[in-house]
Amino acid sequence: MKKSSPFIIILIAFIIVVVVSLLPLSKWSGGHIKDFSLVSDILKEVGIMEGVPSYEAEENIDPELIRAEKEDLTPQAVAPAPGEPIDTIISPVKPSRVGDVVMIEDYTTLGVGFSNLKSALESGRLARIAVVGDSYIEGDIFTQDLRELFQNTYGGEGVGYVNMHSDFPGFRRSVRQGGSGWKTFTANKKADKKYLDIAEQYSVPSGTATSTYKGTSAFSHTESWSRSRFLFIAPENITISVKTDGSDWEERNIVGSQSVQCLEISKQVSEFGIKTSASSLIGLGVWLDGSTGVSLDCMSSRGFSGITLTRVNPELSKEMSEFVNYDLIILEFGINAMSAKQKNYNVYCSRMVDVINHVRLCYPDADILLMGVGDRGERRGSQIKSMATAQYMITAQRDAARRAHCLFWDTREAMGGEDAVVTWSSTGLMNKDYIHLTHKGGKRLAEELFNAIQQDLK
Repeated sequence: MKKSSPFIIILIAFIIVVVVSLLPLSKWSGGHIKDFSLVSDILKEVGIMEGVPSYEAEENIDPELIRAEKEDLTPQAVAPAPGEPIDTIISPVKPSRVGDVVMIEDYTTLGVGFSNLKSALESGRLARIAVVGDSYIEGDIFTQDLRELFQNTYGGEGVGYVNMHSDFPGFRRSVRQGGSGWKTFTANKKADKKYLDIAEQYSVPSGTATSTYKGTSAFSHTESWSRSRFLFIAPENITISVKTDGSDWEERNIVGSQSVQCLEISKQVSEFGIKTSASSLIGLGVWLDGSTGVSLDCMSSRGFSGITLTRVNPELSKEMSEFVNYDLIILEFGINAMSAKQKNYNVYCSRMVDVINHVRLCYPDADILLMGVGDRGERRGSQIKSMATAQYMITAQRDAARRAHCLFWDTREAMGGEDAVVTWSSTGLMNKDYIHLTHKGGKRLAEELFNAIQQDLK
């Protein structure tokens, strides 16, 4: 018998692997079998698919939350804080659904709903929304589509907040971000609290630092904008160079101050850049938008559970609100606070009450909406099912909203409730980790939330 050539054997094996990689295994099996793609794994390994975050590994619990839970080794049922009204709400103040829309649950003291956002929209001035969350919204997923829906309806332009540096600049579709030379500090990495705002990060130059931003046509209103602003603190006299739309760098001399300053360019542009070598500068972020309609900021922090928001500096927030204030703040957290075995989330609930109250202190003119955690999958034998402990996390989040008297939206219910992860993963709406949304899934979820908010704004 003639021996087969090793080359032929390897070639046949490679062809089989490629074919298997192309098969929609997840769809065929109803989400019970993960899609397999050796090709994409190889591309990531050799750097062809750079700038794309990996979600293959399961998220770890936020170390800050672990420390908080160790401080209370025997958590009891959540009780009202001293002086806090006893909450007698035992069910949502509105039906959970109106048609296909999962409604916002209003636990505000006087049932005021989105009063601040509604007032801003009716006034004709810029209405500003911040979505503050974890890796669920990383790369502007979900928020990019929520922004477009708001801007299609009420007007507006640009992407709002963008940080000074991104580890995954090619992942975000709504803006092309570039640059280098920044050292970034976050709420969980030795940051100075006096420089922490609601984005929970700031950056300082390390040598010559640059940040560049270019609009894209991927969304209806992100190709250009009429107002470019850089917020910073410069304790000493410094020089900052700026450029727009291919122009040469133009130097701006900045007088030193301990207060927040804003460098603004008011004209229609599709590119904006800053450059500086001032090591004393604290870069708080860049905002690209207009003066009317809606601007929606995406502020994501990978691995965060939300509890570090109590470190946000109220005085800094007050100074920044002279330039960037908010009418609605949406808090999206939970995936870094839950595990497959834990059912008691009383400590997390209590800490999130503190977070909501602290955010309200920092931005008293903003409505606050807490999103419940989205559906998340776990393997049970050969099948993928909803994580059994998800319902306990959502109960804790709803209780936090009740105790802190803010708005709440059941994200998981809007996705379809129990085992929604199976459908979402098999139809390309969720990544292979059964936690994070794809761009397609983010668009679907944005539509659900926008429709729910619209019901309350009528």
